[in-house]
Amino acid sequence: MTMDYYPALSPIRTGLACKCPRCGGGKLFSGFLTVRESCEQCGLDLRGHDAGDGPAIFIIFILGFVVVPLALWVEMTYMPPLWLHAVLWFPTIIGVTLALLRPLKGLMVALQYRHRSTSEQD
Repeated sequence: MTMDYYPALSPIRTGLACKCPRCGGGKLFSGFLTVRESCEQCGLDLRGHDAGDGPAIFIIFILGFVVVPLALWVEMTYMPPLWLHAVLWFPTIIGVTLALLRPLKGLMVALQYRHRSTSEQD
């Protein structure tokens, strides 16, 4: 049995790019948020990697930190009607959530791989 050498890759770079945390070449997801069973390039078993609710919690904090002050500023500066707030902020929150969810889940999986939080690694 030969042991292949895989250089230590940045979990931030591979995670945000949604690539395999070991080789950096294979795709991490088979669907929008479904982690592949194994890497198509190096064969890394990805079944044990589960990000759980971590990415969603980070997105809630990020959006809360950004959107709440912006909504307050818009309210104090322009005083728009409530329906305009809904029209403005609902698509913004949904869009940013969908844009960040996949890369943050990839980052969580890459960090799990880096810190060996699953039972079997290589």
